[in-house]
This record gives sequence, structure tokens and C-alpha cells, in this order.
Amino acid sequence: MFIKTSFTSSALNKVIPKKSYIFALALTSTSLLTGLMATSMTAQAAGLNELFGNSQSSASKFLPVDKAFQVTSSSKASSNGTRFSINFDITPGHYVYKDQLTLSFPKGVRATPFTFSQSPVAINDPTFGKVPVFTQRNMVATTTLTSTNGKPIKNAAVVIGWQGCAKAGLCYPPEKIKTTVNVAATRK
Repeated sequence: MFIKTSFTSSALNKVIPKKSYIFALALTSTSLLTGLMATSMTAQAAGLNELFGNSQSSASKFLPVDKAFQVTSSSKASSNGTRFSINFDITPGHYVYKDQLTLSFPKGVRATPFTFSQSPVAINDPTFGKVPVFTQRNMVATTTLTSTNGKPIKNAAVVIGWQGCAKAGLCYPPEKIKTTVNVAATRK
């Protein structure tokens, strides 16, 4: 069954222009939104390239995190457990937050409080307020890991958490480094 409709030319002129207007408005809005998004992404990419540099720019304002901070760890068995050290080589003009240095380890492992090879200095940080930081070229944080049952633990998963900043005004996101440690048996 077909329904036959008829429009007068004045009725047709009223319907088509409204639909055309709505279509043109939708098309223009979509084009404008797409253009703004592309401009925003280009500006963000240019901003990140300016901050951290890329192959096209010869100089960047800030170093990548792995160039600003070289972080390594080492462990050594002792009669008290395993001495675990985290070594920070800090590029001049950068610092590491003392209170952002953390260790995560599996159940059955415990750690003594950190001791530090250097004394921290207090700064007035724009993000955290007055905080202790390490600005020295080299700093070592040391703890002793033990097992709660006194038995050795092979390949215990340890996660080192830390955060650093550039004095020029950039705080790097918190970092995590995964490693494994053999926790020695405690000798009595």
C-alpha cells in the first residue's frame, strides 16, 4: 500500500530550507569541533616536544626523567637480613622528594626505616609546601630487608617508588621501578 502525498511548492520551500539549515549547522559544528580538537592536540604535542625535546628540536627545556635521575639498586646479604640500597644520581638543577621514596614488597618481608647518605634540605615546594628533598649529585637510601619467619626468600618482588622535580618548574610523575631481591635468612 502506497500513500500518496502532495506538497505545494510553498510547502516544499518551508520544509527543505529548515532541514538544509539544520544539516548545514550540524556540518559546520562538526567541522569546527574537529578543527579545534586537531589544533588542541597539535598545541599539546608541540608543548610536550618543547618541554622534553624531540628529534626535530636541538634543545629542550627539560630532561626526560631517565636522564634527570639515574636510579639503581643493589643488595647484599648480612647477618641481619639483606641490606638493600637505592642509588640516585641526580642531575644538577633537580631534586628528589625524601617523603616520596617508598618500597613495596610481598607479605612475609619487612624493612627497617631508610637511612640516607646525605642530609635532605628543606624547600618551599609549590605542590607540597615545605618538604625535605635531596639536591646532591649522589644520594643513597639504605634499608635492611628481613623475612618475618627468619627463612630466606628467593626473588622477592620489590617496587621502588619515588618522585623528583626540576628546579626550573617541572615535577615529574611518580616513578616505580620493579626489581627482585633475595632476602637472606636472619642469623641469631
